[in-house]
Amino acid sequence: MKVLFATSEARPFAASGGLADVAGALPKAICKHGIACRVVMPLYGDIAPKYRENMRYLTNFTVELSWRRQYCGVFETELDGVIYYFLDNEYYFKRDGLYGYYDDAERYAFFSKAVLEMLKHIDFAPDIIHCNDWQTAMIPVYYELFYKFQWGYDLIRTVFTIHNIQYQGKYGFEILEDVLGIPDYAKNVLEYDGCVNMMKGALELCSRITTVSPTYAQEILDPWYSYGMDRLLRHHTGKLRGILNGIDTQLYDPEKDSDIYTNFSVSDLSGKHANKEALLQELGLNSGENLPLIGMVTRLVAHKGLDLVQHVFEDLIRSGFQVVILGSGEYVYEQFFQEMRYRYPDKVSVTLGFIPQLAKKIYAGADMFLMPSMSEPCGLAQMISLRYGTIPIVRETGGLKDSIQDSTLGQGNGFTFVTYNAYDMLDAVQRAKRVYDQPQNWTQLVQYAMHCDFGWDQSAQEYIQIYQDLI
Repeated sequence: MKVLFATSEARPFAASGGLADVAGALPKAICKHGIACRVVMPLYGDIAPKYRENMRYLTNFTVELSWRRQYCGVFETELDGVIYYFLDNEYYFKRDGLYGYYDDAERYAFFSKAVLEMLKHIDFAPDIIHCNDWQTAMIPVYYELFYKFQWGYDLIRTVFTIHNIQYQGKYGFEILEDVLGIPDYAKNVLEYDGCVNMMKGALELCSRITTVSPTYAQEILDPWYSYGMDRLLRHHTGKLRGILNGIDTQLYDPEKDSDIYTNFSVSDLSGKHANKEALLQELGLNSGENLPLIGMVTRLVAHKGLDLVQHVFEDLIRSGFQVVILGSGEYVYEQFFQEMRYRYPDKVSVTLGFIPQLAKKIYAGADMFLMPSMSEPCGLAQMISLRYGTIPIVRETGGLKDSIQDSTLGQGNGFTFVTYNAYDMLDAVQRAKRVYDQPQNWTQLVQYAMHCDFGWDQSAQEYIQIYQDLI
C-alpha cells in the first residue's frame, strides 16, 4: 500500500501550527509499520537553506488552472526515512510566511492541482492521497471532476482530515471559474451557505473524513462547534471518524532534549526542579517561595479561553501562584497580560511572540500547564507538558477531554473542568495546588503523567486501518 500525505506545512521545513507537527510525525510513524508513505508540500521561500541544500531536482511540468498555465518544479529529499516532495512555483510560494495573502485561494488551488498532476511525472503511484485542511481540500474535488477516469488514477482513494473546522476556505463565487477552474455545471460541488466553500467540496467527494480526536468528531456535529458545517457532516457521519493526534516523543524527550536547562527522567526528577529554578531566574521571577508555577504557551486569542484567565487572574496570584506566558495574538490580551506583568513583576512573566526554545523550557520548568480552551480540536501542548512532568489543567473539550483525566477522585493525569466558566477553571487550579502542597502525592502524579504514552504508534495504526478498508 502506498500513501501520499498532502499538506500545506510540515515540521521541520515550514510550520505555523499543529498541522505541521502532525505532518512531520504521522507519516514517519506510518512508515515504521511498513507502509510506503510520502509527503508533498509547497516549496516555500522560508524553508531554511540547510534543508534546501539536501533537495534533489526531479522534474517540472505545467499546471492548467482555469486560463492559466503555470510552471511547477518538483524537488525531493528524505528525512527520518520519509521521502518529501516539494512543489516549486516562486510566484505563489516565494513569500514571507505561509498564509494570509489576497490570492491564497489561487495559491492552494494551484498546489492541489499540481499534486495530482505530479503523479504523471514521478515513480510513485499512491493508493491513498491523505489531504489535510482547506489548503488541500481541492484535491478530492479536482480528482473527482478531472482525474478519476484518467489512466492510472482510477483506483486512488482520498482521505480528508479536519484539523480545525473554523478555517474552511470560503470565498465568493467570482473565483469559481476564473481562479479555481471549476465549470459552472459543477458549481453545486463547492456551493455552501451562499459562497464557495473548499472544505465542503472535500467533505462531499472524499472517501473518508477524519478529524483529530474522537470528542471533536462528535462536537463538530453540533452547531456550537461546527462553524456552519454541522448539517453537511451529519449527512456524512458514516464516513467520519475521530483519531487522537500524538506527539513526536523523540523531539519532546526530557532525557535528551538539548533545549532545556537540565535533562531528567521519570526515575530521577531532580532535574525537573533544576529546570524550574533556572526558568524563574532567566525570566526574573522570585524563586525563593516555592510557589507553584503555571505555564501557558498559546496563541492569545479568544477561543483559547483567555477571557476566563483574564477574569480570575488576580485571584490566581492571590492564591499563591506564579504565571509564565509565551504567545501572541489579539491586542486586548497582549495588553492585559503585559499590565499583569508590570503589576506583579516577581510573579508574572509575559513574552510576546513564539520562541521554540523558551516554549520547551516552560514545558520542562513549569509545575502546571493551563489550557482552558473554549474549543480545542486536539491540542498537543497538554501531551507535551505530560512528557515533561508538567501537570495539565484543561477544560473538557475536544482532544483535551480525550487525553486528560481528572485526578481529584482517582488516578488521573491532570485536572479538568467542564463548563466554560472562570470560577470552575479557578476551582480546578486550586485543586491542583492542594495536591502540589502534598509533595509525596504530587511526585506520584508527576511520575504517572510522565508514563502516559501519547506517541504516534496507536494513531498510525488507526489511520492504516482506514487506508486498508478503502483499497
